[in-house]
Amino acid sequence: MRRLLPVVLAVSLFSPLARAAELKLGYVDLQRALVEIGEGRLAREKLKGDLDKRKAEFEAEQNKIRDDKAILDKQGAMMSEEVRNQKFTELQKRFYELTQKAEKLQVEMAQAEQKELRKIFDKIDPIIAAIAQREGLTMVFEKSDSGLVYAPPSLDLTNELVRTYNDKYRVAGGKKDGAAPKDAPAAKDAPGAGTK
Repeated sequence: MRRLLPVVLAVSLFSPLARAAELKLGYVDLQRALVEIGEGRLAREKLKGDLDKRKAEFEAEQNKIRDDKAILDKQGAMMSEEVRNQKFTELQKRFYELTQKAEKLQVEMAQAEQKELRKIFDKIDPIIAAIAQREGLTMVFEKSDSGLVYAPPSLDLTNELVRTYNDKYRVAGGKKDGAAPKDAPAAKDAPGAGTK
């Protein structure tokens, strides 16, 4: 029994080290992937178009209020105090409503962006899982959210993610815009890819 105890201790001590040696890691840069994925580019363009349209409407209303205030400032001295106060109160109300509209616009645009991103992330997650399984990776980290300070480029799966996504989910007319640059090496093609 006494001879068995050191063997059991040695095996239990070295077992975590053996498991750590099998650890294979990878990471993806989701921000870059969203820029390079065709659907991500289209979503950004759509959101920007919506924002630009609504921003133009907002600025037109803001300019109208500014012009009406300038008129009130010029002509206010010729108005009765009651009329001047009424017009000033009207301007304040319009300005308050415009401020509320701006806040509502920000919330709506953030929600629309989250909705578009969720659609893309729902498609990205299984692709990352498939790449990880195929490469025998234990874990895949997201570059910016994981606190990752440094990792060799050979562990970067972003190019492969973008290529796979764009091949699987073609954008308008079968065109695959936003694909990873052709000269960028795929993580799986790089030496020592997916290992630590």
